[in-house]
Amino acid sequence: MNVLRSLLFYVGYFLIMLVCGVLFLPLAPLLPLGSRYRLLNVYNHLITAWFRWACGVRYEIRGRERLPAGPCVILANHQCEWETIYLQILKPPVCTVLKQELLRIPLFGWGLRLLHPIALDRSRPARAMKQVLTQGKQRLDEGLSVLIFPEGTRVAPGHRKRYNKSGAVIACRAGVPVVPVAHNAGERWPGRHWVKNPGRLSLVVGPPIETDGRTPEEVLVEVEAWIEARLAEISEVPRPAAAGGEAAPLEVSARR
Repeated sequence: MNVLRSLLFYVGYFLIMLVCGVLFLPLAPLLPLGSRYRLLNVYNHLITAWFRWACGVRYEIRGRERLPAGPCVILANHQCEWETIYLQILKPPVCTVLKQELLRIPLFGWGLRLLHPIALDRSRPARAMKQVLTQGKQRLDEGLSVLIFPEGTRVAPGHRKRYNKSGAVIACRAGVPVVPVAHNAGERWPGRHWVKNPGRLSLVVGPPIETDGRTPEEVLVEVEAWIEARLAEISEVPRPAAAGGEAAPLEVSARR
């Protein structure tokens, strides 16, 4: 049954991508950025709704009322594709840090390019680090929130990876709060397997963490502790012990 559900889901997934690409991409460049986000986010709304219906997933979203009114840096754990889609509609407009290869995907990548992401060349880490810090603050100053996955790559449920502090540095430099987000989406939408699993998908938005007068290291420790505590509560797969060592150095975290 899970295989059949997953096949049905992917039929609808690619159909939604095709229809939205054909209908929305010609119009989006003509719109101001705020309206462009609203138009292209129709795709994200449709995919998350279709995933819930086709694959028998029950959403449990908590804490949306905690989102600040102004721009912020959203730091979330990264398990699969679902959160890269859903977090686009959590607090729009949001700028995502991602690998530049995604912009080359027909339709999907073309839409991403119109949303002013921070697209990084992972083969040039020093330049990418400077880019994410500089452009991240620029996006915040423009009124956009910034979404970063501090683990830097997908991490399967039941595994753990050190967080890097680029998101905390951006927030501290801009003087905006950090909003931690924890979810167990990888248990429903496996990152390395195409078959989806029915059941409960939980996402929890944490209280904003203020950055004024604090170091990025202090902020990151609080963010990681909050996310790991929530994951221990909502995950069906037991959480491992801490990854060990100090916070990761200033690295690039990119959507994958």
